[in-house]
Amino acid sequence: MPFLDELAETYSPAQVLNKIWGYPALRGPQQEVVPALLAGQDVLAILPTGGGKSLCFQLPALLQSGTTLVVTPLIALMEDQVQDLRRRQIAAAGYHSELPDLVRQEVLQGLEEGRWQVLYISPEGLLSKDIWSRLGNLALARLVIDEAHCLATWGASFRPAYRRLGAVRRTLNIPVAAFTATASPETQRTITEVLHLQNPHLVHLNPYRANLILTVQRVFTPRGRRERLLNFLKVHRAEAGLVYVRSRTTAEQLTQLLAAQGFVTAYYHAGLLGPARRVLERQWLDRKKLFLICTSAFGMGINHTDLRWVAHFESPVSTEEYLQEIGRAGRDGQLAHALLIASEPTGRLDPTDQTLHQYFAQNLQEQQRRARARAKTLPQTTAPTLLDKPTPELAQALSLLHQSGCLHWETPFQYRLTLPARFPDPPLLPSTLQSMQQYPHTRHCRWQFLLASLGHTAQLTCGHCDNCQR
Repeated sequence: MPFLDELAETYSPAQVLNKIWGYPALRGPQQEVVPALLAGQDVLAILPTGGGKSLCFQLPALLQSGTTLVVTPLIALMEDQVQDLRRRQIAAAGYHSELPDLVRQEVLQGLEEGRWQVLYISPEGLLSKDIWSRLGNLALARLVIDEAHCLATWGASFRPAYRRLGAVRRTLNIPVAAFTATASPETQRTITEVLHLQNPHLVHLNPYRANLILTVQRVFTPRGRRERLLNFLKVHRAEAGLVYVRSRTTAEQLTQLLAAQGFVTAYYHAGLLGPARRVLERQWLDRKKLFLICTSAFGMGINHTDLRWVAHFESPVSTEEYLQEIGRAGRDGQLAHALLIASEPTGRLDPTDQTLHQYFAQNLQEQQRRARARAKTLPQTTAPTLLDKPTPELAQALSLLHQSGCLHWETPFQYRLTLPARFPDPPLLPSTLQSMQQYPHTRHCRWQFLLASLGHTAQLTCGHCDNCQR
C-alpha cells in the first residue's frame, strides 16, 4: 500500500485529515481520542450520535502500520462504512455472512497479504475459523469495538460472542478502543471488565441535543395508541422518520394498518433476509420510503442526513436504547421530534407497556435458568471441538455463565468453569431499564431525567421537552 505508507511517513495527522476527509482540523472530542489511539492507549469513548466516532479510529488506522480490526454488530453499518472509506481510496473491507463466496475469498486473501488498513467484521465473524486462523501471523494495529453498548445490552443473550472479546484482546495482545453513543456507569463498568481495558483513556460527552424535542403522549386503549401514531404521521407526512416497535409481529401488523391508511412504508426486523434489508435501507436513505416500521435491529450507524422525527409506538427496553434511537433524528442540527406513545400509569386500561416489560424480565430469568441447567452438563474446561460451531443455545449458556462469574474465558476458545455450591442470584435489571419504565410518567424535565439515568448530573435549562414547554 505505497499510497498509505507515503501518507503515514510524509504527512502529519492534520494533513492526512485534510487530504482524505477535507476537514481543516479535528473537532471536539476527536482532539482527545485520536492522540490517545496513536499513543497506543486503550480508549473508552462515549460520544453522542453524530459526534464523529468513526473518524476517531479511521484516521489512526491510516497513520500506523498493520490492520485495524473493527467489530461492529450490523451488516448495514459495516457496508456503509466500507463504502465510504473506499470512496476515499482507503483500503477497507468487510467480512460477513452475506458476501458471495468469491468476494469472501478475496477479503481473506487481502487479509493474509496485509492489504486492508481497516477490516470491518462482526463478533461472530472474528471468531470464525476462516478469520481467526489467519490473525496469529498478521500485523495488527488495534481492535476497535464500535457500538460497544451492545456488549452490555446484547452480549449475554442475543449476541453471546461479545462476551469472548476480552479473551481476543489478551490472545492478540493489541490495544483496544471501545466506542458508543450512550453508556450508563453500569454499562461502562461492563465494557471495561469484559474487554479487559487497561487504564483506558475515557472520553464521555453529554448526549443532550437542544434541537431534539421530546414528547410523551399517554393512551388508554390499544385503539388510542394507533390513533396517536396516525395523527403524528399525518402532521409529519412529508418528512423522513422512523417508527420503532418491540416485536416483529407488531412491525408487520402496524405496516399493514398504515398501508391501508395510504402511507408508503415497510417493516424491518431481524427476520428479514439480508438482501431484503439492504433494499429497504437504500429505499429509506434515498427517500423512496420516507419512514420504516422497525425493531431495534434497524438504524445503528446508518446516517440519514435529513431525519426529522423518531416515534416509539411502544416503550423501548432502556433509556440507553431510547437515547440511541432518538439520537438518529436531527443529526444535521435542525429541529427534530421524538415521540413516545405510552400506556397510562396504572396499566389497567392499556397494559401494553407493562406486559412488554414483564415479558422482558421473565425472559431474562428463563435464560438464566436454562444456563444453570446446562452448566451441570458442561466439562470443567473446554472440550475439543466444543466451540468449533457452538449451537445458539450453548453459546448463550456460556455467555450467561460468564456474566454471572461462573465461567472465565482463557482464550476465545478455551474456558474454565468454576461452579459454586450455590449459584448467585440472577443479576438485577439494569437501572436504565427501571428508569425507562418511569420516564413516561415523570413530571420533571425529560432531558434531565434521561441524562440522570446515564449518570450525568449537570443541571439544564431545557425548554426542549413537553414538560418544560408546559
